Amino acid sequence: MGFINQAKGTTAGKESADAYIRGDSVFVRNAIEADKNSLPTGPMVGTAEQIRAIEAAGWTLANLAVGEGKTPGGERIALAMLFRRRA
Repeated sequence: MGFINQAKGTTAGKESADAYIRGDSVFVRNAIEADKNSLPTGPMVGTAEQIRAIEAAGWTLANLAVGEGKTPGGERIALAMLFRRRA
């Protein structure tokens, strides 16, 4: 895992842990990934790291929405993730 993906996971873990401690019932996070290969399948390492960190803080991924777009820097995949507090 690269430095940037590790930093994304660390930030997601801290933010979600703070929300858990506050007593929030849901936690929503967005993630943007570069679609470097424009292939229909492949690992999304940065997003996976964020999900692992958030779930380790006491949340469960409940819903996921995905969008795709083009920017001057290339294609991007955007995800909106809704987590619910683990019972």
